[in-house]
Amino acid sequence: MTARVLVIGSGGREHALAWKLAQSNHVKQVLVAPGNAGTAFCEKISNTGNNIDIVVVGPEAPLAAGIVGNLTSAGVRCFGPTAEAAQLESSKRFAKEFMDRHGIPTARWKAFTRAEEACSFIMSADFPALVVKASGLAAGKGVIVAQSKEEACRAVQDIMQDKAFGAAGETVVIEELLEGEEVSCLCFTDGKTVAPMPPAQDHKRLLEGDQGPNTGGMGAYCPAPQISKDLLLKIKNTILQQTVDGMKQEGMPYTGILYAGIMLTKDGPKVLEFNCRFGDPECQVILPLLKSDLYEVLQSTLDGLLCTAPPLWLEDRTAVTVVMASKGYPGDYTKGMEITGFSEAQTLGLEVFQAGTALKDDKVVTSGGRVLTVTAICENLISALEEAKRGLAAIKFEGAIYRKDIGFRAIAFLQQPRGLTYKDSGVNIAAGNMLVNRIKPLAKATSRPGCSVDLGDFAGLFDVKAAGFKDPLLACGTDGVGTKLKIAQQCNRHDTIGQDLVAMCVNDILAQGAEPLVFLDYFACGKLDIHTAEAVVKGIAQACQDAGCALLGGETAEMPDMYPPGEYDLAGFAVGAMEREQKLPRLDRIAEGDVVIGIASSGLHSNGFSLVRKIVAKSSLQYSSPAPRGCGNQTLGDLLLTPTRIYSRSLLPVLRSGHVKAFAHITGGGLLENIPRVLPQKLGVHLDAQSWRIPRIFSWLQKEGHLSEDEMARTFNCGVGAALIVPKDQTKQILRDIEQLREEAWVIGKVVAIPEGSPRVKVKHLIETIKIPGSVMENGTLLGNGTYWGNGTHLGNGTHLGNGAQLENGAQMGNGTLKNHLSVQSEKARVAVLISGTGSNLQALIESTREPSSSAHIVVVISNKAAVAGLDKAERAGIPTRVINHKLYKRREEFDDAIDQVLKEFSTDIVCLAGFMRILSGPFVRKWNGKMLNIHPSLLPSFKGSNAHEQALAAGVTVSGCTVHFVAEDVDAGQIILQEAVQVKRSDTVATLSERVKLAEHKLFPRALELVASGTVQLGENGKICWLQKE
Repeated sequence: MTARVLVIGSGGREHALAWKLAQSNHVKQVLVAPGNAGTAFCEKISNTGNNIDIVVVGPEAPLAAGIVGNLTSAGVRCFGPTAEAAQLESSKRFAKEFMDRHGIPTARWKAFTRAEEACSFIMSADFPALVVKASGLAAGKGVIVAQSKEEACRAVQDIMQDKAFGAAGETVVIEELLEGEEVSCLCFTDGKTVAPMPPAQDHKRLLEGDQGPNTGGMGAYCPAPQISKDLLLKIKNTILQQTVDGMKQEGMPYTGILYAGIMLTKDGPKVLEFNCRFGDPECQVILPLLKSDLYEVLQSTLDGLLCTAPPLWLEDRTAVTVVMASKGYPGDYTKGMEITGFSEAQTLGLEVFQAGTALKDDKVVTSGGRVLTVTAICENLISALEEAKRGLAAIKFEGAIYRKDIGFRAIAFLQQPRGLTYKDSGVNIAAGNMLVNRIKPLAKATSRPGCSVDLGDFAGLFDVKAAGFKDPLLACGTDGVGTKLKIAQQCNRHDTIGQDLVAMCVNDILAQGAEPLVFLDYFACGKLDIHTAEAVVKGIAQACQDAGCALLGGETAEMPDMYPPGEYDLAGFAVGAMEREQKLPRLDRIAEGDVVIGIASSGLHSNGFSLVRKIVAKSSLQYSSPAPRGCGNQTLGDLLLTPTRIYSRSLLPVLRSGHVKAFAHITGGGLLENIPRVLPQKLGVHLDAQSWRIPRIFSWLQKEGHLSEDEMARTFNCGVGAALIVPKDQTKQILRDIEQLREEAWVIGKVVAIPEGSPRVKVKHLIETIKIPGSVMENGTLLGNGTYWGNGTHLGNGTHLGNGAQLENGAQMGNGTLKNHLSVQSEKARVAVLISGTGSNLQALIESTREPSSSAHIVVVISNKAAVAGLDKAERAGIPTRVINHKLYKRREEFDDAIDQVLKEFSTDIVCLAGFMRILSGPFVRKWNGKMLNIHPSLLPSFKGSNAHEQALAAGVTVSGCTVHFVAEDVDAGQIILQEAVQVKRSDTVATLSERVKLAEHKLFPRALELVASGTVQLGENGKICWLQKE
């Protein structure tokens, strides 16, 4: 669906926004209000129109006045911060107090409401108190940088007594005069993630050499070379991110553009001021460098998904924009001067963004102080400035004034003779040495017979004889952690990922029967963060101790431009040994009828995370959300970061017993591709998923991702981290040995002969077992509650189950082994019903979900009105209820967020709208896409809206009915699940037709809910209905 976008404003900034938005394939039309001559008749851009889908606010005044909240309450998406959040710009006093509260570096200051007190402070302050600011909005002109205390006092008089800036000057802020270079650092933010833009520098003074009066800005360039990548990262972390985090903590989440005016002082970057929107003319040099689709960036920001799709920028390009202003600006200026030369500038490949222009007699004339900007993009700053000058010469109007030295400070900076260092290129040798010193004792602690670890040599040595080997073979393995790293980095948790790295390598060489002896790691990053690297290596060292191998050495590679800031990659290398006669697998001994023993995994281990991340992104959860129900008291991120289990210490004695014929590490490729790696060609295995415990995280992933049985078995370990092939007559003894080594294990299948071309691994009952909460198994295993069964083993409470013992639910125990897995009801989908009154279909949904065969269970009923009949129905049925009064919320999104919190509280899977009379916001609908159902009293797509019966009768149709559909952003436009026809009689009134349609609804809605809850009907990735074949 293509969108109509409204840009509010009339300047060059708004023209640039419209220009960039119009480049998106998602945008049908850009409307600019009130706009200017440049936005009046461009392709896809105009100053008139209607049916707006999203609003983008250019100037600060509407944001401060609360336009975002007002439009959101009316159901219109609006890009920008709320009025509360916009106080960062609309009240300089608020901004300064906020920065002090959150430790954000800024100039020393004090606010005053009385002129005489302000002047007294200026004269007596122990710092140069020469910057005078009107606290409120003053169109970018409310700051006076005085040259003396006397001038500063005169500025106070002008602002407070002479009302130079009106009500904006009722409070003044007196600031310390900071020395350094001023730059503009902007970012997109969704209230959590900060995505910095390239830094820019504005030129406020009217005349060249930064002389003359202050203006709104006479030109800008981007990026500013004075800000290195390291410095920009520091500004992001200590200023931009800290500001966004602070606003969230104070209950005023900030979404939109955050603009920090920064002074680069000798003590580091300090904030001069915040703006809550794009700067002008900074916008005209930043947006031309944006490589990403601006519309997509805005949508990601509004949806809180900026972390999943950060904006991309053109590399090795510089943009320069020069403002052409009217004669007399910034004072009184002339208007009505004809402007020519636009086509010539366009021919030169330049972008001209109009501001103070109007149409008169089909001609473009001046109508403001800053008339237009000419923007050029080239490989470097000097070339860009020269191209812009060519445009300035082509465009003409009487009395035009402009500067020819935009970027002169940057040019001087770039031309300074400077000797380069390795650190200038982005490699910090001192930081690397500091890291080595910190991790030396960690590595030293992993010393073992055969080597004493002492980092710093060119290579590490290992004495195999000293380790006790007589006739050894060496086994070597290498692996990484994959995109599980992305989750660790996003959760800022780096202490577990080291165990994943070690486990993936040592478990691989264990498949050869090898004892791990030494381990080496490789840590690569774009910018070395010592604390992060130390946390990772600490995890590696601890895992090496657990595995019994020495952390003999490693490599830390700092590679600027190879990795984005904050990201790193890992690789590991393990070397192990086994006596020659203990080498695995013993292919010549594996035979049909051998038993497959499964060893429990700790969860996902380190495979399939690209798919996992995709599923999480499409789900209603974030990594910081509580884990799915039944997955423990932790966040989803912590659950997914559960480290890979290391099997070497626990299983080596079993492997060395001589009874194990093969060991398969269930790694990338899952159950289907790893077990065949240790089997002879003509043999395969048949597994039964009802025989082992499958952790609940796999159930959640399968359900959220609609994953097929084959996809689950080929991607994930499904609860089995390793598999042993053993003789049938040794099975019980090996299970006992594994139990004594504190590993959880089960008999999960057997070795079979397979015809040529047949699958070598078959897994029965996988999907149905995955859907069972806490699967229950045979052969001495842990139940979902942790109780151990098998071979006459005592229960936790001391009760003994011997041969033929009878369980309370009737499951028969034979020989101490559970013959058939207990009958456990598959988990039902948890349903929330939203109502506004009687909940016309609520009773039908309650009755249908009470049926034992139902796949759904209503967990909560939510109403936006108190004391309505639907709440009584729910309470009589014993269903929890919640009332969320929409009138208590200023914005529709806040109301929707309150509903969403209740849905999370009850771990809701599906939402049903049963007479819910509120329009839900776009972000809420997108979050619950494919999981929210509504019923409409017509055969859609006919007769949409609230008066469907009136429309049907007026149209004279002979058949109407009802439709259950997935909820989409457009009203009554979601994919249709089920429909039922109802005859329209000649004598029908609205009341009689409505009554018969309601009877059909009571049957249809429960049927549709059952289809969705059972997984028979799903909304596919292409947005279309998918019907899944049921066994």
